[in-house]
Amino acid sequence: MADPFQIIMSINAGWLFIPVLIFFATIADVSLGTIRVIFVSRGYKVLSAGIGFTEVLIWLFAIGQIMRNLGNPTYYLANAAGFALGIFTGMLVEEKLSIGINIVQIVTPQHHPELLDILKNSRYGVTAIDAQGSKGPVKVILSIVKREDVPHYLDIVNQFQPGAFFSVQNVRLVHEGIFPVRQFRDIRGYLGSLRFLHKGR
Repeated sequence: MADPFQIIMSINAGWLFIPVLIFFATIADVSLGTIRVIFVSRGYKVLSAGIGFTEVLIWLFAIGQIMRNLGNPTYYLANAAGFALGIFTGMLVEEKLSIGINIVQIVTPQHHPELLDILKNSRYGVTAIDAQGSKGPVKVILSIVKREDVPHYLDIVNQFQPGAFFSVQNVRLVHEGIFPVRQFRDIRGYLGSLRFLHKGR
């Protein structure tokens, strides 16, 4: 005669414990996949390969559990829910890391020398170009800015030129440049300093 306790534990494992494992494994899998794609677009070869290795191991565990229990609908639901939340989590983690370099383009109808001066004093490289807009002459300011510094850069712009048009674009590779010097370095700084991780460096 089967032990009732073992039967209950088997049911709980099949309908609760394993689906929960699949849910969190899928979150980790998809989160790593999202981060890996972003790192690939930034050119971090070695780091992307390491993330891909871990991602596949987790995926094999999750898909293996599902394939062995095709008749259990909770496995599908756990996988689908983990996939959706994994995308969100991966994007959130990447946003917090703020890895990469952006080009910021400011278009202003008025030229404010103090704006250029404060940007230069803040150790941002700036290139000012006279241009012609649809409503008359404009000044175009271009800067290469670390992604983590973009909010501070835009705060300066909004302080001296409220309502100025700006656009921010990703830059894959930059040679040289002027960037603010930080006293403290975190994981983002160390990732940027590992030159062998980045393609073309």
